[in-house]
Amino acid sequence: MARYIGPVCRLCRREGMKLFLKGERCHSEKCAIEKRNFPPGQHGKDRKPKIVGYGLQLREKQKARRYYRLLEGQFRNIFERAVRQKGVTGENMLNMLERRLDNTVYRLGFGTSRAQARQLVRHGHLQVNGRRVNIPSFSVRPNDVIEVREKSKSNPTILAARDATAHAPSPNWLEVDRDNLKARVLQHPKREDLVQIQLNEQLIVELYSK
Repeated sequence: MARYIGPVCRLCRREGMKLFLKGERCHSEKCAIEKRNFPPGQHGKDRKPKIVGYGLQLREKQKARRYYRLLEGQFRNIFERAVRQKGVTGENMLNMLERRLDNTVYRLGFGTSRAQARQLVRHGHLQVNGRRVNIPSFSVRPNDVIEVREKSKSNPTILAARDATAHAPSPNWLEVDRDNLKARVLQHPKREDLVQIQLNEQLIVELYSK
């Protein structure tokens, strides 16, 4: 499956904010935003364009897509599915993004980044309702039980991630048992539970609606 394999710190620099793409490094003084908070490239320091209209919409879409570590086709497909659902399109889209299994595993603290959580899912370390699931885009639902498989509970990567994220509060829509590496989905995430960064989803809707 296609995925972005280039340098990720430059993505945060391009958006001018932390997207939390490198786990613990993002919370340390080694974070690129702390050292070089300007766009990448030869003229990054000097380039200060005024972004309006389409540029604002594009930047908001790129920010969300990179935050959830998705390619353009994957992100567009989620938007099109959100349009067909009842309710507010932007909130539907964010709801679907948050309920992806790789994002849920990250939010539970079983991975220090979405990339690491995605790899754990792909390698078959997680199960949902007692069945192994290795599809990162799998969408969890209320009352689903997500847990690390028994033979993977001693995996040093998972244990290290759990300890590293012990200080982070769990989202209100998830109930986490860190000791047993197990969790339950309580409800659909609400708008205030959805993202850790400032994001205006309406600009994304306007961009794709043209």
